[in-house]
Amino acid sequence: MNKPQAEQVVKQILQAPIGSYIGEEGAQVLAQRAARIEKLKDGEFLYRQGDAANSFYMVTSGRLGLIRENQKTGKGTLLHVLEEGDLTGELSFIDGEPRSLSVEAFGDASVLCFDRQDIEPLIDEYPKVIFNFMRAVVKRVHHTVSAIGQQQSELSHYIATGGRGRS
Repeated sequence: MNKPQAEQVVKQILQAPIGSYIGEEGAQVLAQRAARIEKLKDGEFLYRQGDAANSFYMVTSGRLGLIRENQKTGKGTLLHVLEEGDLTGELSFIDGEPRSLSVEAFGDASVLCFDRQDIEPLIDEYPKVIFNFMRAVVKRVHHTVSAIGQQQSELSHYIATGGRGRS
């Protein structure tokens, strides 16, 4: 784990979806005050379901799998693959709840890590940056909920029509 060069981090943040919310100032603040890089090897877990959430992450290279682990069988189910620019761990970071999923590297990967002790002072110093970050997270949650609702509606229609109602 090491501190990356701020200019590179700013560029990565601005190219990610969150960049459009926090802008140049926010990217500069996070890059200079709150970012460190973490590298993962294939099959290594960034965090596990049930872990405390003291950080959130942005994928900078490689791919990470969101895994729901079955505590009884020890087997995992892949729910989603994260790619460059995606955030992970931000919801548990914000609400303080333990991690609801595990995150595993699919091949070598790296992430920017943002730790609580670095982020919390920014709330008072840069409230607009933190507010815009929160807006980005809420927007993502709204998008996910809408997508799930659409999929559920399509599945219900498909079942109700015996598969004939597909367009």
